[in-house]
Amino acid sequence: MPLHVPPAPAPALRSVLAALGSPAAVREAHTPSLRAAQGPATPELPLPVHVLDRITPQGLSATRLAGWRFLIRCGDRAVAAAETMLTPDGWAFSHFFEGPYVASTELALKQAESLQQPYQPRLLSMPGLYMLTLWLHGDTAADGAEGHPAATDLLVPLAPAPPGIAAHLPHQVADLLPVLTLRANRLPLLGSPAA
Repeated sequence: MPLHVPPAPAPALRSVLAALGSPAAVREAHTPSLRAAQGPATPELPLPVHVLDRITPQGLSATRLAGWRFLIRCGDRAVAAAETMLTPDGWAFSHFFEGPYVASTELALKQAESLQQPYQPRLLSMPGLYMLTLWLHGDTAADGAEGHPAATDLLVPLAPAPPGIAAHLPHQVADLLPVLTLRANRLPLLGSPAA
């Protein structure tokens, strides 16, 4: 089933295209693979990046949209990613980056293409658990910038995943939530004494 990639805001895409067209922005980026890429680099697969700040025993807190991430493709593979953020003046380019999450996101998206049910892909960051997941939202017509993980949505942990959580193994939110809740409640709060 094809994934239904939500459209990114046009200013976010324009800001990434402008950054790709700027030799200074590419040269100053900490992305050797982007600087060394041969041929044209194109932004593809815009994914809204949602952040989940808290996991409580009652469930997931609301998510907030933190930005849009574009995979930067050169030839047949993604060599980097570009992040955009919302500023008081609208969507703006933030930075280029590379690393394991780029390849892991690309792999997870390819795996998701083989699922029987259509999904809308998003990214869900859980900073408290040092975890990034591909969030496969069941409502393909939803606004990609809004929403909350539904119990039947799938979360695919990206590599590197936290210890004990297998990367690239899809979990329904309802099944993964108890594991995440247990882990989140075991982490000591910053500045609090260890038990």
